[in-house]
Amino acid sequence: MKPFLTVIAGPTASGKTAIALELARREGGEIVSADSQQVYRCFDIGTAKPSAEELAAVPHHLISVVEPLEPFSAAEYQRRADAAIEEISSRGKRVFVVGGTGMYLRILLHGLVEAPGADPELRAELEALAAAEGREAVHRKLAEVDPETAAKLPPRDLVRTIRALEIHKQTGKPASEFRKEHAFSADRYPFRMHVLSPPREELYQRIDTRTAAMFQHGLVDEVRELIARGYGEAAPMGSVGYVQAKAVVDGALTVEEAIQQAAQETRRYAKRQLTWFRKEAGASFVEPPYDVLLKAEASAPEER
Repeated sequence: MKPFLTVIAGPTASGKTAIALELARREGGEIVSADSQQVYRCFDIGTAKPSAEELAAVPHHLISVVEPLEPFSAAEYQRRADAAIEEISSRGKRVFVVGGTGMYLRILLHGLVEAPGADPELRAELEALAAAEGREAVHRKLAEVDPETAAKLPPRDLVRTIRALEIHKQTGKPASEFRKEHAFSADRYPFRMHVLSPPREELYQRIDTRTAAMFQHGLVDEVRELIARGYGEAAPMGSVGYVQAKAVVDGALTVEEAIQQAAQETRRYAKRQLTWFRKEAGASFVEPPYDVLLKAEASAPEER
């Protein structure tokens, strides 16, 4: 019998880490991260990883497990998460899956249809275009054939942009259409999904505060060191926060401009996350105060 999963999802800065830590402490559980950036080593400040104290308080899995230049996919996430869940469950512990990467959660809970394989020739061509004209040039090519997918991806998300273009070339259909036609499979685990959903103004204030704190706590210096170590083109360097901090290092933005831009892009990302989670079957949206969620989990039936 598959172990029961308690899933804590939601947009960035919605309070997932704090509520998950409290639940795991109370219920004697462990946390499996579902964050596509926190899997990478060395990228710490800009990915808002749990602090050393938080990591010590409750066992965490799938945080800082991948080298910065190592390829990592949703399918590999599923494999590693399955292994972590089995290991935690074998010790009689509750499993809390926590994160805001919707695709990781979906493939873990429901599986994913087999998509066309990689196209090395196309990939090399698009990577060369990105090197010559910038990642935005590749994103524009995607917008021409699949505007729906392009609208959901940041222009600098080269990995997912190339993947969508590969699907289009090999199937003759936009990736968005292909994914709609090929539904996800039945549930892979029994689960409850709580989606944290603060009021918009509160969420945006949290985002603004956290973004400023990242820069105050050394994000620009972290980026400068990562570039010096040869990680300037690592996948997480294309994520919000790192893009703006790198622009500061390059002299293209002031710190104040970078903070404003990063906060604005993070707010947009949070909006996309909420849109994604609203489409998830079985998701229960929870507004602050989250003590309602704590009480609900404490009195939940033993489904595991």
